[in-house]
Amino acid sequence: MSYRAPVGQIDFILRHVVPYDQVARTERFAEAGFDTANAILTEAGKLAANVLAPLNRNGDLTPARLENGKVRSSPGFAEGFRAIAEGGWVGLAADPEYGGMGLPQVLNMAVAEMMAAACLSLQLNPLLTQGQIEALEHHASDELKALYLPKLISGEWSGTMNLTEPGAGSDVGALTTRAEPNGDGSYRITGQKIFITWGDSDMTENICHAVLARLPDGAKGTRGISLFMVPKFIPDENGNPGVANDLRVVSLEEKLGIHGSPTCVMSYEGATGWLIGEEHKGMAAMFTMMNCARLGVGMQGIGVGEAALQQAGLYAQERNQMGPIIRHPDIRRMLATSRAEIFAARCIALACATAIDLERATGEAEHAARAAFLTPIAKAYGTDIGLRAADAAVQVHGGMGYIEETGAAQYLRDVRITQIYEGTNGIQAMDLVGRKLADGGEAAMRLLDEILDGAKSAQADHPDLAHEVWHSAETLREGTQDMLEREMPQRFAGAAPYLTAFARVLGGYYHLLAARSGGEAEIGLARVFIRRVLPHFATDLTEALAGLDDLANLDDDVLTGQSGA
Repeated sequence: MSYRAPVGQIDFILRHVVPYDQVARTERFAEAGFDTANAILTEAGKLAANVLAPLNRNGDLTPARLENGKVRSSPGFAEGFRAIAEGGWVGLAADPEYGGMGLPQVLNMAVAEMMAAACLSLQLNPLLTQGQIEALEHHASDELKALYLPKLISGEWSGTMNLTEPGAGSDVGALTTRAEPNGDGSYRITGQKIFITWGDSDMTENICHAVLARLPDGAKGTRGISLFMVPKFIPDENGNPGVANDLRVVSLEEKLGIHGSPTCVMSYEGATGWLIGEEHKGMAAMFTMMNCARLGVGMQGIGVGEAALQQAGLYAQERNQMGPIIRHPDIRRMLATSRAEIFAARCIALACATAIDLERATGEAEHAARAAFLTPIAKAYGTDIGLRAADAAVQVHGGMGYIEETGAAQYLRDVRITQIYEGTNGIQAMDLVGRKLADGGEAAMRLLDEILDGAKSAQADHPDLAHEVWHSAETLREGTQDMLEREMPQRFAGAAPYLTAFARVLGGYYHLLAARSGGEAEIGLARVFIRRVLPHFATDLTEALAGLDDLANLDDDVLTGQSGA
């Protein structure tokens, strides 16, 4: 199956749905107008389709492997990564002072989607490196920046994120990895980390690990955690990889999907590291890295869902069962609703990235609040939709979708992890109703006001669609006010459906904007989403406001299936 990068649709969204024009009018991004953006997307699309997509099956059938303590990558991955690095794609949004292009994050995220669609296992490597670049740019000393950023941006070195430990998953504050001062500005790092994506590789000269650890005087919990740079090879006086550090890959995990991406168990055995940022402030630096990665993971879900749907649509055109099955009503329903949801999720993610760019270019708090509010929605909804689209793609294939040779099953297996890593979607939802509503709902209400105003202005063009969007936003406003009046445990019980409800209302609004500026294709997808998908927001909201009591009052034995009920 040949992947076709959706450059035209992304370009349309930038021009007509999200405020990219505002980004291009800022002094910081004045060189990144629509023509430049289109040229970048076009070239990235070619790389994704022609170079990366042919590697996807290799990663699944010939996984990364550990030999004599070193990871060997899947066939063709090293060449694919070199094409990414040499094209400057790792540093697309990075600081030009250190070799980056300094382009908007929204373009970086669009490129990430296309690369993830083509080969998720390989794209994970530059995604993690970009997150580390973000953390270093915002928190590292000038010395660390000068040493590591040029190498990471060029793709000569790659970066990882080391949070999770065997006894501390989402409870990061329970970590036991220790950091002890060496007396020369460096630290001795001891401990074990698990689930380390691309923790080793034969594709780059050095692997740079961002490791969370606790200093001797670090308080318990997350407030006592610091972040350290721990390279595989300690740079020499010329900044080149020198002696091997005291760390090793213990093993590689055997996983449901993304076989080409080595997921490592790492052991730090008195390894030498250097502090990133301030002592005991490691979580702030790590969250800079994670927030970049969370939006990127949302794009991964969208990308894999897009690729799966492309394959399913072509199969439906070719497969004959009383005529091409693409003419069958239920097949059309699955493809149409999945396409409409992918479009909605893509708009939400690009709107989030645009808000990030506007905050960086203007420093205005309103844009920062918008980006923060949309990040958990973009991550969770993008990956939820990616899984649903990949699942629908298997169903469209019928029995052949369950047979590995078609490749449909790989998309389903690969995309499943995106709902889990970089903070599970349940954690994203709790973040939304917790931290992101901590402003009294100001960011949420401002966004809903925008939707209500936009729906009113669309009444003359598309009265039926505009009315449904307006009604959904007004109902969600009332539901949000209700959520704000609840204690946190009650909010958490309904967090996931509340996030989905908000995403669907946003999706309806973005589809309405697309219908106003687009042609029959955009209007047709808008009708599908607003008439078939958006109405589910009401059920989501009902569940979100159902409270905790019915869940809390269930005996644990009922949940474990041990009650005999």
